[in-house]
Parts: sequence; C-alpha cells; structure tokens
Amino acid sequence: MVLMKLREIYDLAVEKGMEADPRGEEEINKILKKAKDEYGSLEGRDKEVFDVEKLTNPYGDSRILYGDEDLDVGSVMIGVNIDTGEIVLADRLNEKGRDIDLVIGHHPRGKGVSGLHDVMHLQKDVLVDWGVPTVIADSLMDERIKEVERKVKGSNYNQSLDAAKLLDIPLMSLHTPTDNQVADYLTDKIEEADFETVGDVIELLQDIPEYHESRKYGDGPTILVGNKDRRPGRVVVEMTGGTEGSKKSYEKLANAGVGTIIGMHLSEKHRKEVKDNHLNYIIAGHMASDSIGINLFADLLEKEGIEIVPCSGFVRHSRID
Repeated sequence: MVLMKLREIYDLAVEKGMEADPRGEEEINKILKKAKDEYGSLEGRDKEVFDVEKLTNPYGDSRILYGDEDLDVGSVMIGVNIDTGEIVLADRLNEKGRDIDLVIGHHPRGKGVSGLHDVMHLQKDVLVDWGVPTVIADSLMDERIKEVERKVKGSNYNQSLDAAKLLDIPLMSLHTPTDNQVADYLTDKIEEADFETVGDVIELLQDIPEYHESRKYGDGPTILVGNKDRRPGRVVVEMTGGTEGSKKSYEKLANAGVGTIIGMHLSEKHRKEVKDNHLNYIIAGHMASDSIGINLFADLLEKEGIEIVPCSGFVRHSRID
C-alpha cells in the first residue's frame, strides 16, 4: 500500500485551506510575501526563533506539533479537541493493536494557540465582502485581535503536546484550513438556495448529515435570535477566522444589509448585540460544523487509503461516492 507521509498530509490541508480561503489567492500571496520579507530581514537569535512555516502556511493556528515529517501514515485518529486524554487514548488503542500512526486535532494546540489571533485578520476581508467599509472592518478587528492575543498568553498550550512527546504519538493541529472548507461548503449551498423564511434556512441545514446527526443529541441547528417566520434577508456564514470577531460588527453588518448569520457558537455579549441590531442568528452547532470541515478533508485522506478513526466530538460522514 502506498501511504502518505506526515508532511504530505499537512501540506494538503494547507493547500485545501488556501483554495477555500474567502480572501482569494492574491491576498494569500501578499501574506506569504510579507512573512518572507520579515524572515529575510532578521539576524541572529531573532532568525533562529522565527516560525519558518509562515513562509508557506498563512494559518498560524495549524502546525505539525510533533513527529517525523517523513513518517508513513496509514491510520489517523482525528478529534475536535485533542488533549492529554486523547493522546493516552491513541496510545491505548496502539496497545490493543489498532495502529494509530498520527493524531490530528482541530482546535489549536502548541504553537497553534499562540498563532490563533493571527488568523483573525481573515475576518477583516470577510466583513468587507459582506459590505462593511474597509476602514471600519480593520478598526473593529484590530481591537478584537489584541483582546484574543492577550487572552491566549496565559494558556497551557503545550499540555497535550508534552503528552504526545512522552508517549511518542505524532500530533498535528488543523484549524483554519478546515474551517475555511466548511464556510465555503455552506456558503455555496446558501447561495444556491431561495429562502422565504428563517425556518427555510434551518431546513436546509437539517438536510446536511452532520447536522441531522447532531439533532439526535439535542444539538441541532437552532434559531438563537429571531424566529422561524421572519424573512431572512441576506444570509451569511460566520465560521472561519480563528474565533468570535468583534461584537461591535453586528451593527455594521445590519447597516450593510445582512439579515441572517449562521455560526457555530455565540457568546452572550455577542448575542445581545445581534438582538439589539435586529439580526437573525442561527447556531448551526459547534461539533457538527467542525465535523463538516474535518470530513471534507478526511475524505481526501480516505481516498489515499488512510483509515480515519474519529474521536472527541468528530462525527465521521464520508462524501466519497
């Protein structure tokens, strides 16, 4: 059997993330060039600690965290959150003869945590695409990006990575590349649809296998703000760009003509702003939404003969014909 190398899996994820990136190829190339220019200007210790993955990967929240890049991979355990318990689980499965070659987590771990705020710049371009003036989008997001950067500084970002090293379990984190894929997938479906009510949007989501499965656990798509009989207006998908953006953006989106937002989750402070600005907000579901993006990537691995072992909130659904 011809297996994929660990590095090939990582490079494929980055490639597919860039293909689905709402900013487009030209903007991505600008980001990569900026990183190359920065690297070229550094010397000594500053150059030694520079993350050279930035030269080819615009997503700071997605990295190979541990493992030989030339490792042949035939089986991958994938989960939404990979913590110490999941690393131990992979080790136990190996003891039982399951042969897990690589663990992939969706949410950032290791240096991916410190890079989370960096990918939030993506949201500036998304806001502009939705009709928010560039200068306002930049101002709103710059403030929120700094807030997130301060928040992650105190996190124990290497906890699961340290466990992976101790048990010699290769570990990778893929966040924005698969979030880009689910956002692109849902946006295509929404743009092809004709909605009369917010309830029609819910029905479209419920037809998607991951959301249908989540309903069995009481976690299906829900109208958090608004009701099923309201007219939806322009419907947009808020599912990529690291984490929640600025709560102040909802007033600008309402003014730009957005009527309904589909997201994975929403804090109480953000919910209040949505309500005050008369928008509709649908919570599609966090685990189910993440699972769609992961599944789109997992299908590519499965086509190469790699076994997919789902865990930690990831609901596997293959779209391979």
